[in-house]
Amino acid sequence: MRLSDFILDNREPILQAWENFARTVETPNPTMDARGLRNHAEYILRAVALDLRTSQSEQQQIEKSHGLGPKITEETAAQRHAFTRLLAGFSMDQLVSEYRALRSSVLRLWLAEGADKSDEQLTDMIRFNEAIDQAMVESIATYGKAVEATRRTVLGVLGHDLRTPLGAVTLGMGLLSQNQGLGDRGNMIISQISKSVQSANQMVNDLLDLARCNLGTGIPVQPVTTDLTAVCQAVVDEVSLAHPNARIAFFDTSAITGKFDPSRIAQVFSNLIGNAAWHGNIQHPISVTLNSDGHTACFCVQNHGAPIPRGELPSLFNPEARYSKAPGTKSGAYSGLGLGLFIASQIVERHAGTIEVESTVEHGTLFRVRLPIHQQETS
Repeated sequence: MRLSDFILDNREPILQAWENFARTVETPNPTMDARGLRNHAEYILRAVALDLRTSQSEQQQIEKSHGLGPKITEETAAQRHAFTRLLAGFSMDQLVSEYRALRSSVLRLWLAEGADKSDEQLTDMIRFNEAIDQAMVESIATYGKAVEATRRTVLGVLGHDLRTPLGAVTLGMGLLSQNQGLGDRGNMIISQISKSVQSANQMVNDLLDLARCNLGTGIPVQPVTTDLTAVCQAVVDEVSLAHPNARIAFFDTSAITGKFDPSRIAQVFSNLIGNAAWHGNIQHPISVTLNSDGHTACFCVQNHGAPIPRGELPSLFNPEARYSKAPGTKSGAYSGLGLGLFIASQIVERHAGTIEVESTVEHGTLFRVRLPIHQQETS
């Protein structure tokens, strides 16, 4: 029996195999019924059978195997299937696994019927694989576009919808702080609210930057003529106020001027110095240096404390594999630093610079940032 006829005559056992496999896929959403699990499978099968029955020259078959087949302008069942699977909580890998399972079950059932592997049936098998591959590619492309659209929506929510209430809280806090009758307790509460709002704003900014990186646009920088020494001194003063128990020794030199984004570079300095103040041993001073050889500025932060494990150093700037031994607490070396360090590394990269880290028991932890001074402006 030709494969196209077999598919159409045996839709129910094939669809049941599809449903059985889809039922094994674990998602965070509630389990779907049979109709939901089968989804657009029957339409995909019909499209595959129609493709097998469509006359195709050898050259057309070669072009299709290279992904150069006719372009389809209307939405296909495979595209609709991908979108509904995304909404159902299926991952990309799980979506692809469905097609692998479909391919396997159809060929297994067909061969069990006694296919004699004639030239015609071998051709059917090749064309069937091509048709499944085409449907899978359509699903993957649709899934990817939907994920990107979702990310852009999240980016908009973070950039606007969350900033608006945070701005309202900041405004209300400012008005309350002008009230002379609050007393010590009232002022303490306002101070706590202020710190919480600042933290929330920083998290929103970090998530925005992470979203930009995931979308491939990168963190935007706007280089202007900047005195790095002044930026570093301002950050040291700010971190010293936030961490009064930390001793920060800034060995500054003469002004180092170049093309940098001052707010973004301050973000890098603040992250590295702040991490050193939070995770370092308060019995030892934090050393901050900034110098230049005329072509490259070198910024270093060194602190003493529990070293970063050697095995974690390669992934320290990777948000998906960051070292986070005890997030949100001070226990454990460099817990919860992944996102901040990732963003710092991206900012440095956008300035055509490099960032590296060394960490040993003897010498403590040293972060080193090198930035070219005479770089071209980028956006």
